[in-house]
Amino acid sequence: MDLPRQFVIRERHHRIHNPFDDAKLATLGRALRLRPGTEILDLACGSGEMLCTWSRDHGVTGTGVDISTAFLAAARSRAAELGVEDTVTLVHADAAGYVAPAPVDVAACIGATWIGDGLPGTLALLERSLRPGGLLLVGEPFWRADPPDQEAVEGCHARSRDAYHDLPGLVESFGEQGYDLVEMVLADTDSWDRYVAAQWLAVRTWLDDNPDDELAPELRAELDTAPLNHVRYQRRYLGWGVFALMRR
Repeated sequence: MDLPRQFVIRERHHRIHNPFDDAKLATLGRALRLRPGTEILDLACGSGEMLCTWSRDHGVTGTGVDISTAFLAAARSRAAELGVEDTVTLVHADAAGYVAPAPVDVAACIGATWIGDGLPGTLALLERSLRPGGLLLVGEPFWRADPPDQEAVEGCHARSRDAYHDLPGLVESFGEQGYDLVEMVLADTDSWDRYVAAQWLAVRTWLDDNPDDELAPELRAELDTAPLNHVRYQRRYLGWGVFALMRR
């Protein structure tokens, strides 16, 4: 059980596996007014940057669950670097269907709502681990502007316009599902650039080192198109943010 190699190659140098930078992650932690001892479950935690830095900065404890052995190894290294090995637990498991053994204060899935086959299913999954009155954190894309055609839609890694809401529609959907939106921090073009451009460099250096690997043709083709797709489509039309929700 592991993440496909393509994902690991692209993001092997990432500490944050979504369009956030260190400053935005820190802003989110401060905005949530986290108290020492707050217990967090982070499904699809990647390299554990959120749990590790929030444990250092706010005294939270938490469990991160991810399917990637490579990303979990990076998370364990980061926890050791920041001195939070005793407050952060990292579990190698498929986050889809994972439920905490005891209710937590904050249940999070930051940018991986496919674990619940979409946003509603992921929120329902997170609820199963959340104490009454607790906080849900979910990272989700939205349309910043209406894509003009199917080429633009696919350039944003979507199959159809219906794959995402616009931001008002996304916020409205939270209410329709019975939640109050109580905080949000949104990616911007700079944080998007840092996320995707780091992938291009990681892919290029991997290709230079592994020209005969079976994945080389696929990743070469990806690198031929990804930068232009980003500046032509994704940077213009696709937004992303982390949204804090409480059950009404």
